[in-house]
Amino acid sequence: MKLIYETHATTVDNEHGVATGWLPGELSAAGREQARELGDRRRGVDLVFSSDLRRAVQTVELSGLTVPHFQDWRLRECNYGELNGAPRDALAPRVERVHTPFPGGQSYADVVELTRSFLADLKRWYDAGTVLVVAHSANRWALDHLLGSGAPLAELIEEPFDWQPGWVYGL
Repeated sequence: MKLIYETHATTVDNEHGVATGWLPGELSAAGREQARELGDRRRGVDLVFSSDLRRAVQTVELSGLTVPHFQDWRLRECNYGELNGAPRDALAPRVERVHTPFPGGQSYADVVELTRSFLADLKRWYDAGTVLVVAHSANRWALDHLLGSGAPLAELIEEPFDWQPGWVYGL
């Protein structure tokens, strides 16, 4: 199976430096255009899975893709707990949250385990074709850790985020 991962499109919170976490979020004008571009790039996928958080769902809805779309809560961003909706800088240093949960929330290792569970179900139910996953930064780190480079999670979290039009993994 070919798994293509794309981040949700840009949100109003992204533009204002806010760490949305488990809050729904809303795409900005630029994000709505990015969602349409994602649809143009990914016309050949067989199905789409996304986080159930509004910004990921909205990205898929605006993409114009006509294949089945399933929402899965296991693809949510890391739950920052008391810091959901806080300024992004309030999460620093994130590397301290690899195994220690955010106050009232999750650790990044928790996100890896949820992603591992999602991948196991995906492999069991959809073991062929091309699947698009639209989710969040923590999920990309988890996928890179589990399916990509295999680098330690702490190392992946500290790397600067360089957006690109999707990441491709074999499953």
